[in-house]
Amino acid sequence: MDSESVLRIFKEITTIPRESGHEGPMTAWLQEFAASHGLACKTDKTGNVLITKQAAPGKEKVPTLVLQAHQDMVCEKNAGFSFDFLTQAIPYEIEDGWMVAKNTTLGADDGIGIAACLALLESDAPAGKLECLFTISEETGMDGAFAIEKGFFTGKTLINLDSEDEGQLFVGCAGGMDTTATFTFGRENLKKGSAILSVKVSGAQGGHSGDDINKNRCNALRELVRFLYTEMQYDWQLLSIDGGNKPNAICREAEAVIAVPGDEVQDMIDDVSAFDALLKAEYASSDPGVFASASPAECSLKPIAEGDAANIITTLLAVPHGVEKMSPDIPGLVETSTNLAAVHIKDDVLTVITSQRSSVVSELHAMAERVEACFFLGSFDAEHHGEYPGWKPNLKSRILEVSKQSYKKLFGHDPLVLAIHAGLECGLFLEKFPDLDMISFGPTLRGVHAPGEKLELASLEKFVKHLEDVVVNFS
Repeated sequence: MDSESVLRIFKEITTIPRESGHEGPMTAWLQEFAASHGLACKTDKTGNVLITKQAAPGKEKVPTLVLQAHQDMVCEKNAGFSFDFLTQAIPYEIEDGWMVAKNTTLGADDGIGIAACLALLESDAPAGKLECLFTISEETGMDGAFAIEKGFFTGKTLINLDSEDEGQLFVGCAGGMDTTATFTFGRENLKKGSAILSVKVSGAQGGHSGDDINKNRCNALRELVRFLYTEMQYDWQLLSIDGGNKPNAICREAEAVIAVPGDEVQDMIDDVSAFDALLKAEYASSDPGVFASASPAECSLKPIAEGDAANIITTLLAVPHGVEKMSPDIPGLVETSTNLAAVHIKDDVLTVITSQRSSVVSELHAMAERVEACFFLGSFDAEHHGEYPGWKPNLKSRILEVSKQSYKKLFGHDPLVLAIHAGLECGLFLEKFPDLDMISFGPTLRGVHAPGEKLELASLEKFVKHLEDVVVNFS
């Protein structure tokens, strides 16, 4: 096993459609891989796949090791880029030591974890029995981990391959839940002499709502609403508002279509231009590409009723976004956060998607209730769903000790041992397999859950060496 074999397999994975909820082609490909290599394979009714490789000669008494990755990926693309994740291969480039998808997500989260498992399975590495577990729909609710049945795998030690910083060993993660709110509004007639404008905030970096929530990145939806609120004193009408996509992605692009009196169009354009300059100054470091723009548009919708439009804008501005609290025990770790992820309109119903995370259950619920309260004040209906548990660190873990010793032997220094604010499936596994000993590590990824996602190839080489050494020397 080497990094070239892992990368070869991952490149093949980029050709397989595997959007969350549509993992069928990926599941079938994994089953075909097992069959072609003479490996035992089983699939549960949810779509989780387990491929088993028996121990190498002389390793029969080594405890079974479970390696785990998820089949699905977040499918995001830049506005205006024509691409179908269900039918097309991910376009990527090798550039300056990185494998990068410039206009879409790359899917290294967690395709590179899948590739590492398969490379081990097809290698002649002298390891004990391996059970490679591939779950479904991790990105949209951890459906596979929720549905996995006791006994589906037998190992008592699990390595999760869904982390994004080489040289860091993760032993804990946040829990989370989503909150979705809806508001039914009325419409009114377009005022005579109005001109239709599209107002956009675009070019934000976006990112993972767990890993990147503390990086002060621009939330395009939040900033668009901020602008609209400052303009509420003027005589314009809101026709539609749309932005964001997945609950676990920071919003990169948002658009409002508005109707402006004909003699005030230039004033509105000038205000957008001033706001553009403000955004560029505020986000010069974190989002150098962000911009606000206004342009003529066409829209057949009637404007949202004035009172309802004001309520929508005010409520969206009031809903919190970002870090709520840092951990008092682990320096640099976000303890609690919330993400204003997306807003969409269908017919006369506006839907808002948010997600909350915390490593403390009571604070997770308190954050969700605060979000809910903001929606209730605006007469929105709100409900919580998809709650998943966190993973409490075990610093006496056997697999942690093995992994630390291996890393220092290979690279001459200790790895960092951390907890992560992102959600991992480990917390769910621990609920059903309470004796499970777990750790999570992976190569360095950047920009996950957003176009421009990239994999650092030098880190991949170190990750592969580390993983193989841990697997071969585990006892």
